[in-house]
Amino acid sequence: MRIEAYNQVAQIYAANKTAKTNSTAKTSSAKDVFQMSSAGRDLQVAKQAVAEASDIREDKVAEMKQKLEAGNYQVDAGDFASVLLAKYNNEL
Repeated sequence: MRIEAYNQVAQIYAANKTAKTNSTAKTSSAKDVFQMSSAGRDLQVAKQAVAEASDIREDKVAEMKQKLEAGNYQVDAGDFASVLLAKYNNEL
């Protein structure tokens, strides 16, 4: 392959790129318009509702507090160990 031929091809492509850039500059006077679909609005409302919702489930917390105070809360050691190992393996 000749290097001179490569340079000539590169120059042709460079000339075409600048011509395209000049032609798009003329159309820049058009304004962009954004319209959100109804599905998009629904998704936005749902995301906002989730963001405003509390991360803490008060009913579960109250149930656990009641069991702890009464001394009825029992933890299965096997379940605890399996959850602990699963979390450890996910962090590795």
